Amino acid sequence: MGDLLLVRHGETEWSRSGKHTGSSDIPLTDTGREQARRLAPLVASHRIAKAFVSPLQRARETALLAGVPDAQVEEELREWDYGGYEGVTTHEIHRTRPDWFLFTDGVAAGPPEHPGETPEEVGDRAERMLAKIDAALADSEGSVVVFSHGHFLRVLTARRLGLPARDGALFQLGTGTFSRLSTEHRRHVVAGWNVRPSS
Repeated sequence: MGDLLLVRHGETEWSRSGKHTGSSDIPLTDTGREQARRLAPLVASHRIAKAFVSPLQRARETALLAGVPDAQVEEELREWDYGGYEGVTTHEIHRTRPDWFLFTDGVAAGPPEHPGETPEEVGDRAERMLAKIDAALADSEGSVVVFSHGHFLRVLTARRLGLPARDGALFQLGTGTFSRLSTEHRRHVVAGWNVRPSS
């Protein structure tokens, strides 16, 4: 079985300022585009059997610039629905909820079209995505690469390793980074994490 390769999209204005960016379709900055281009050799060093990408433009542009123009758009790869915390920084939330922590407390309720997700709901979505990934891995000798978002990929990693969704908190993930989940003695392991090419 091949590896599961994870790419977090490049920098956006909101990721740079720390705003929670779930459903808002924020484009990459020039820095984010350069981060994506620098990922291309890392991605190309693997035999890619299947590629999946979030529907949001920051992930789709990252995939394109990283040399994967034909990634399949997959709704399950969208970022955490932050509900009432969309566009709000952690610092701002802590003014009224000083002990708030996303991975255990979830988010404040938002509008009907984006009501917010609990950690468990994001974990369930990650499980559905992992089932699709495993089906793709079973059909090929190559690896699967996904282009998605920071918090969702952290939860996806936790669930891949058999951990609860809240343990996504353990896996810090920067913009424009490449990670690899593999197997050792038939167990899922982290083989490379948060790699950002320097040039």
